[in-house]
Amino acid sequence: MRFGQIRKYDVANGPGIRTSFFVTGCKFNCKGCFNKEYQDFNYGEIWTDEQTNIIIENLKLDEIEGLTILGGEPFENCDDLYEIVKKIRKFSDKSIWIYSGNKFEILLNNKKYKKLLELCDVLVDGLFIENLKNLKLSFRGSKNQRIIDIKRSIELNKPVWINKYKDELK
Repeated sequence: MRFGQIRKYDVANGPGIRTSFFVTGCKFNCKGCFNKEYQDFNYGEIWTDEQTNIIIENLKLDEIEGLTILGGEPFENCDDLYEIVKKIRKFSDKSIWIYSGNKFEILLNNKKYKKLLELCDVLVDGLFIENLKNLKLSFRGSKNQRIIDIKRSIELNKPVWINKYKDELK
C-alpha cells in the first residue's frame, strides 16, 4: 500500500484534533477532487511498520481524539489497510473515521470491505459530486455524502446517520 501523507494534527477530517493519513489509488476520478494526485496508485511512499508505529504513537497523545483514513480510496487498499488498522486497534481504542467513494451498502455486502468497516467507527461515504459541493458541511465536500455510525449501521443492516451531521442538510 502507498500513502501520500500523514498529518499528526488534523482538524478538517473529523471532530477534534485527529491524526490522519491519506492512502493513494482511486478509480473514481471525481470531477473537482481535492486530492487528484492521490488517485494515482503509484504516487507516494510505500507504507511500512514505521508509519504504523508513528500512528500508534500519535494516538497515545491526550490531545489526539482519533484517527481518520482518507485517500485516494482506502478500500482500494483493503487487504493491507485491514492489517494496519487491526494492529492500530490493539494499541488504541480512539475513534477511527474512514472515507470512501463507495456507499455503505456496497461496502457492507463485500466480505473483505466489511471486515475493514468493522474495525472503524464512522464512515463518510459517497462520491464527491462537484455540483453538490457545499463548503458549510462538516467533514465532507458534497451534500450527497453521509456520515454514518458504522457499528449501529451494521447492527441494523442499514446506514444510520450521525444525526448532528444529517441535521446540517435541513
